[in-house]
Amino acid sequence: MQGAFTQRGPRQEGLSGASNGELKPPSSKQQTPKQQSPKQNGAKLSSRATSRTFSGLMADVPACLSFSDLSNCYPADFQSEYGPNHASRELVRTARRVVVKIGTACVTRGQDSRLALGRLGALVEQLETLVRGGREIILVTSGGVSVGRQKLRQQKVLNSSPLEMQFSGGGTVPSRAAAAAGQSGLMALYDSLFGMMDLQAAQVLVTRNDFTDPTFKENLVTTVEDLLGMNVVPVFNENDAISKGVMKSTVEGPRVAFRDNDGLAALLAIELKADLLILLTDVAGLYDGPPADPNSNFIPTYCPEVHDDLIKFGDPSSGGRGGMVSKLDAAWMAASAGVSVVIASGKEKDGVLQVTAGNLVGTLFNREAAQKFKQEWLRSQKEEAMEPQAPAENTGPRDMAVNARTASRALQNLSSKQRERLLHKIADNLLAKEDEIMQENEKDCQEAKGKISEQLMQRLKLKPQKIKQLADGLRSIAAQEEPIGKTLSRMEIAEGLQLQKVTAPIGVLLIIFEARPDALPQIAALAIRSGNGLLLKGGKEAARSNACLHKIITDTIAQEQPEVGRDVISLITSRANVDELLKLNDVIDLVIPRGSNALVTHIQQNTKIAVLGHADGICHIYVDPDCDIDMACKICIDSKIDYPAACNAVEKILVHEDLAKDGRLYKLQSALRQAGVTMYGGERASHTLSIERAKSDRCEYGEAEVTLELVESMDEAIDHLHAHGSGHTECIVTDNKDTAEEFLKRVDAACVNHNATTRFSDGFRFGLGAEVGISTSRIHARGPVGVEGLLTTRFLLRGSGQTVEKDAHIKYTHKPLPLKVEEAGHSDWF
Repeated sequence: MQGAFTQRGPRQEGLSGASNGELKPPSSKQQTPKQQSPKQNGAKLSSRATSRTFSGLMADVPACLSFSDLSNCYPADFQSEYGPNHASRELVRTARRVVVKIGTACVTRGQDSRLALGRLGALVEQLETLVRGGREIILVTSGGVSVGRQKLRQQKVLNSSPLEMQFSGGGTVPSRAAAAAGQSGLMALYDSLFGMMDLQAAQVLVTRNDFTDPTFKENLVTTVEDLLGMNVVPVFNENDAISKGVMKSTVEGPRVAFRDNDGLAALLAIELKADLLILLTDVAGLYDGPPADPNSNFIPTYCPEVHDDLIKFGDPSSGGRGGMVSKLDAAWMAASAGVSVVIASGKEKDGVLQVTAGNLVGTLFNREAAQKFKQEWLRSQKEEAMEPQAPAENTGPRDMAVNARTASRALQNLSSKQRERLLHKIADNLLAKEDEIMQENEKDCQEAKGKISEQLMQRLKLKPQKIKQLADGLRSIAAQEEPIGKTLSRMEIAEGLQLQKVTAPIGVLLIIFEARPDALPQIAALAIRSGNGLLLKGGKEAARSNACLHKIITDTIAQEQPEVGRDVISLITSRANVDELLKLNDVIDLVIPRGSNALVTHIQQNTKIAVLGHADGICHIYVDPDCDIDMACKICIDSKIDYPAACNAVEKILVHEDLAKDGRLYKLQSALRQAGVTMYGGERASHTLSIERAKSDRCEYGEAEVTLELVESMDEAIDHLHAHGSGHTECIVTDNKDTAEEFLKRVDAACVNHNATTRFSDGFRFGLGAEVGISTSRIHARGPVGVEGLLTTRFLLRGSGQTVEKDAHIKYTHKPLPLKVEEAGHSDWF
């Protein structure tokens, strides 16, 4: 999108098709930001990380932004704090016209029902950020009655004698009178808050019967379009002072009346053709039970056919007329009319910004998303029904996790040499039983023929020499430096009191991977070397292969180290057991999912255990004008063709526009075409190169397909990959060393490459021996996760009778000491 919305008129003059998630450019008559003067276009956003107060917020906000810069209107530290947007929320992220309903629970304080001024100020700041980013914001607010009650109670106190106050207290305030007195006060507050942001707000009061009048609807649309065209925020509320009692909704078609402000917000979203409705409340979204109940499960995407029978509602709202029942009712009404809806917490820091950025917060209501969820749910139910039931004598999920922890402690007590010998013995037994393994794998492949995709079949099949490669990988892991008890620092705390920081195993790992049997021995070897207990769940397509490999490994452990035993590595065969294990945050320390976006997302949404991994593998290559074009062709082809389904395969190639001018881009296109790669265009490239538009700016193909996009500079390329990448692997192809070093320094990704294919982002290729997965998280481990990524730290304090006694008789020295690492054992004594 090149046009900038300096003055927004009716929607037809800006973006079209936004309601279905498709952003179309305005007419060519609109000026681009490059063509506008600095006064028209404003300055680029600064980090805004130092101050987000009312008075300081406007200093670094431009007068307007183009809609294509939506992601740039957020604070610079936003993505690092909350993570990248989620693929399932693309329609939310691209919404232009947004109705935001602020509920009574958000507007008021719980203890005394007074206005929560700090929270309201924070919400207004977020709305201002969205307006400056090119969105049209329509506000529906509750709280007028609460403000009025506060004002009228004060008035009654002033007009009452002490004797009257003693007998009647503050008395009750009629709701209609409170509404009449409170509307002006609430609007005055919004006027003041928006005024601090250099924005204007306009109050619009409506009643329930207004929506039955066609003339009212026409006037409503005209008024709102006029206000939005002048960058004014319409603030809607029901005129409770004169409204009639609650009216029932019609049986057929959209409702013509509403019961509360949730219903009002839904009706407005429909009538004003909004793209998104955000219903803010005091909980994170929709649960299948009371949110305070620890057994209640959060629902990220609502599907009535699946969830209606599961949901049990708690007590209704104590502040307003509505509650979660009302919100669900209003949300699905709007969603049925084509408006995406998110129910989210208005008390969450930057909650509105997180929703509009496409983060996985709140509960999404959308017809297409609901149908997709239903299909996935039905498929999972069918798969679960087809899975063989575990024998009755099998250990339950909790027992498996507890036994794995006990066995892991025995594993940690082995010397480094003992664990090395154990890995070598497992490697020997894998080679000795290669024929047996290949036979079981062939049975899996025959069973899966015609039932799985070709790319999944490639992962399932163990190719010749694969067992030897696995054995070599195990021996490589065994040869690594002892990881447990490695001294990281030593310090003298006080005389005779010394502190040592050492590495330690995490504990019990739950690793879930799809039909890829070669992953099992690699993961097992990393767990053994790092002293961790392991629970494994592989794809059902590889059931025989996994069972065979697991038996060889655990039999070897039982024979060589019976004190550790088989329980240190358990193989899970039932999906139901996985669901139970995901609830055991008291005995399982880390979950590592390896597989599709759907698998990773499901796990992230259904556990309180820490999750390490990545949901998307959207990797970019930036081709700089100072590149060797032959090298660029070779790297781009290898990054896509070597293994198109891999998470480190390139999905988008960003090409500097100079290459389109001098013909080198044509050479790159020809090379990709000859290699069998299908190319799609980004927003600019699709027009310039006359190729089909990519279905999304954030697309993970998993096939021999790639998106080409043109950029004006490396700065634009970096901004683009930060906005649309997944933080996995990014690459630059250039002969300019200064440019390369700047790219390596500035790009925020787990792996950043210069003149090297993205396919190098792999644990084995990085010399880790193997990997349990690749993490795009910023906490604990990032990139390919080998032995080091499965470790944490602990402190060892050695003294000679010291006590604190309020620090009266101890002199702290805090003197760093040199490291001392002993070869024998895994404890570094002083």
